[in-house]
Amino acid sequence: MPDITHAREPRLLALDQLLSRRSVGPLQEPAPAGADLDLILDAGLRAPDHGRLRPWRFVIIRGEARLAFGEKLGEAAAVRDPANASALAERYRAWVRRTPMLIALGAVVNPGNIPEIEQLLAAGAAAMNMLNALHMLGYGGMWVTGPNAYDPNVNKLLGFEAPARLVGFLTAGTPAPSTAPVPARAERAAHVTEWTPG
Repeated sequence: MPDITHAREPRLLALDQLLSRRSVGPLQEPAPAGADLDLILDAGLRAPDHGRLRPWRFVIIRGEARLAFGEKLGEAAAVRDPANASALAERYRAWVRRTPMLIALGAVVNPGNIPEIEQLLAAGAAAMNMLNALHMLGYGGMWVTGPNAYDPNVNKLLGFEAPARLVGFLTAGTPAPSTAPVPARAERAAHVTEWTPG
């Protein structure tokens, strides 16, 4: 008879890893590369999607390209908000300078039988898989949206012209030392109910 307890141990260890995942803001080098980056991207490619459309697309921004991308974000901000162009440009340049790697995550929306929301959710599922993979490999990351994710000029810059669209950016790197308290997990009872007939 198989030892069920022994067979569960690796799975429980993996679940412990998932349960300890959180968004990590302060990041430092190194960013994932080579086989680690391949595993993270492959995890994204295993996300569920209705109709096997595989709508997700990933654009990696790293190294010196980050600095050029920061300049482009500044230019886009100047078009969106000319009155605050200088402050916003510096804010975005600083963000990319302190982020070892960005992965722009988008969806190529395919008009047809599969609702658009389901294709966007598939891209969201890919993002979550990638964040989990980052964490399980010892890296940290965060899913970032904001005005740049919804800006048509930024979308176009990254190859996401309508009906394709960005759903956000994943930051990736090694967690920097931090004294910030670890956020408590959400209370299960506050978010879960059980439906009963009647």
